[in-house]
Amino acid sequence: MAQKFPRDRFDRIPDGIERVGAHRAPRRRGQGWITFGWAALATVVLVVVGIVGITVFNDRLNFGEPPQPTQAEAPVETAPPTIAPDVPVTVLNGTTTAGLAARAAEALTAAGVPVGTTANASEDTLTATYVYYASEDLEGAARGVAQVLPEAEVRFDAKFAEIGTPLVVVLGADYAEAAAG
Repeated sequence: MAQKFPRDRFDRIPDGIERVGAHRAPRRRGQGWITFGWAALATVVLVVVGIVGITVFNDRLNFGEPPQPTQAEAPVETAPPTIAPDVPVTVLNGTTTAGLAARAAEALTAAGVPVGTTANASEDTLTATYVYYASEDLEGAARGVAQVLPEAEVRFDAKFAEIGTPLVVVLGADYAEAAAG
């Protein structure tokens, strides 16, 4: 059963105040949106500060002087292209185009480059043509072979010396396209 207490000064509410309870003030209209707005503004500020901080930290944003252009390095001295009549070239087809190694061998022979063997490479999905040389003294001969074949790049690889092929041409799709066109 509920007890009844005598009325005291806390039970009287002055006119014009719509209070519910002794400690609550009337809630202002739109107070939730104001809180949401401040939270959204704080989030945007923190995100912008984070992005700028990461950009500056990674040196992508430079507030100092603009970068000065650097001088280009001097080209690396390479051996002049020559034909080595005593060093046969092994020609490997690294594509699915049949007879490509034989066509390249004919072009090399016509240019005076001796061809040893032609065969298929272990891969048939190569995109670039390379002329490999097995020792430093054969760089000029490799460059001479590369002049005959369009798009060929010259690279050093000592593993070919171990298997007895000092100059090796590996044909890629770029040579197949050039030979077809």
